[in-house]
Amino acid sequence: MQKNEDDKTTKNGRSLRELVYTYFCEQMKIGRLSPGNFINQSEICKELQISKAPLRDALIQFETEGFVSILPRRGVIINPLTLKDIAESYEILASLESEAVRSAYDKIEEHHLKNMESINEKLSQTLYDGKSIEYYGLNIDFHNIFIDLSGNTLLQKIVTPIKQRLYDFPLRKYNIEWEQENIKDHARFIISLRRGNREAAANIIKYEHWFFPLNEKYIRQFYQL
Repeated sequence: MQKNEDDKTTKNGRSLRELVYTYFCEQMKIGRLSPGNFINQSEICKELQISKAPLRDALIQFETEGFVSILPRRGVIINPLTLKDIAESYEILASLESEAVRSAYDKIEEHHLKNMESINEKLSQTLYDGKSIEYYGLNIDFHNIFIDLSGNTLLQKIVTPIKQRLYDFPLRKYNIEWEQENIKDHARFIISLRRGNREAAANIIKYEHWFFPLNEKYIRQFYQL
């Protein structure tokens, strides 16, 4: 049976669909593809030397994840991130990650806690360096420790694009005051786990770290809303 074009692989082993998806991520991250603008599909196909089939599949995936809207007979437009979008994203992340904490709790060992502490120290060190990509990568690593331990791969697939949309497209400079509070959340989260208080740890994630009303002031500043 002949493979579909979008299932073909590039020289580095990625499918054309993955190539297109990565391209979009990179272009949105640097701001070349901006919210509110239509995507020039012909130009992208020419630049990547591909047909419209893998491009179409990547766009469908992006629409599912909320990055774009496919408008019949008009084209594909990049969605702006509204305050409502952010509030709903926080609500989802609060619920899913707090449940991940509960699921992972019995699997969390001292070496996991020390890894969290090490990452949190690195976050503090890089906070004033202006290295947004490195900082956000460390932040993702911190949360992925307990998310991965939860064993819920579907949860990981859900939260990853939500966080990408919140922080990566386009990549924004962090708010130092806000990130200082987040680092404190992480520290108290670790303390709660070390003391054996699962609910306290889960509640820090749900009712503080990802609690929209508590973070709204910083959110409005960060997204200029």
